[in-house]
Amino acid sequence: MKRFTDSLRSSVANEDWYVALSTALTLPDVCGRLAYPAMKSGKRYPAWFKIWMEPGYTRNIPMMGLHVFLSGEDCYALRCSYLHEGGGDISQQHARKALDDFHFIIPPGNNNSIHRNQIGNTLQLQVDEFCLEIADAVDKWAESVAGDQDVQDRMKSLLMIHNHVPGIQYN
Repeated sequence: MKRFTDSLRSSVANEDWYVALSTALTLPDVCGRLAYPAMKSGKRYPAWFKIWMEPGYTRNIPMMGLHVFLSGEDCYALRCSYLHEGGGDISQQHARKALDDFHFIIPPGNNNSIHRNQIGNTLQLQVDEFCLEIADAVDKWAESVAGDQDVQDRMKSLLMIHNHVPGIQYN
């Protein structure tokens, strides 16, 4: 999994936002397939996301209680819209739970952050922070399954880009 999270971090460092976002939205599905191979994508993605990402998008708001800003279902709806159609509007996605739309923004500079802001049913996310949160969650998940031989065996089926020099692999 490290080759994927390293690639994601490299895309963020190079400010290649669309590639970074594509990779970030794909990785929970990859991890979900490795962890829950019998489940369909629409179930395994939210299941993985709920454990590894959703706690960071859940806040206790006074007089409202716990509020989930980004659920696995909403992120899966975004994944479907963006990866299948290039879109960001999830209002027509049946998989969504509470949100209608996402607005991704580039880092504003000066060490400022505009991330995890919800206005109505639209969630504003800073693209670099979102992508790096996914990379960190995937790395933590990979550590947690390091001793699970079934998951490790399934991991061997992941795509590997090989170097043109025989015997050398790109990790």
